Amino acid sequence: MARDRVPVLKRCRSLDLDPIYLGIDKKSKKQSLRAGKKMSEYGLQLREKQKAKFIYGVLEKQFRGYYAKAEKIAKKEGIPGENLLMLLEMRLDNVMFRLGYGRTRKESRQIVRHKHVLVNGKPVDIPSYAVKVGDVIEVKEKYKDMQRYKDILEVTGSRIVPEWLQADHEGLKGTVMSKPQREQIDVPVEETLIVELYSK
Repeated sequence: MARDRVPVLKRCRSLDLDPIYLGIDKKSKKQSLRAGKKMSEYGLQLREKQKAKFIYGVLEKQFRGYYAKAEKIAKKEGIPGENLLMLLEMRLDNVMFRLGYGRTRKESRQIVRHKHVLVNGKPVDIPSYAVKVGDVIEVKEKYKDMQRYKDILEVTGSRIVPEWLQADHEGLKGTVMSKPQREQIDVPVEETLIVELYSK
């Protein structure tokens, strides 16, 4: 699988993104080379797309697939940009991150791939798995006492779990209560610019 090998803080600088949105509580002291430079309309649109891809850890082909699905959903409900963010939020790796069972989405992806996670009692090891309303996500019983999860909760325990999820930190479990609404998604992405980019 292709990987983004650019250092995280350097990538955050280039995208004008606070690392806290990745679950990383530190900032680069260096200033972006683009700071103060005016960007073209296309440049701004491209940056928002790159920002969304970077936050959720999604590559171009997969991201295009999410956008196509978001447009299809918009024929019945919602609007493409908000639907896109909703689909990205409902990825299993992101849900694990939002519940606080991974310090970062990258760590959450690793936990899912290592077969530590159950969805409705069945093992799922696909980070992009789309959860549904009513799904119950939990760490497998045999892994719940691992020091790893105690260390993770030490960091994430005070993190606010979004309203569309319900977390049981003691049981390392969570339930999808509803689909996320735009105001419940705290990513600094202007999704309308992504829509404009794909509409060209």
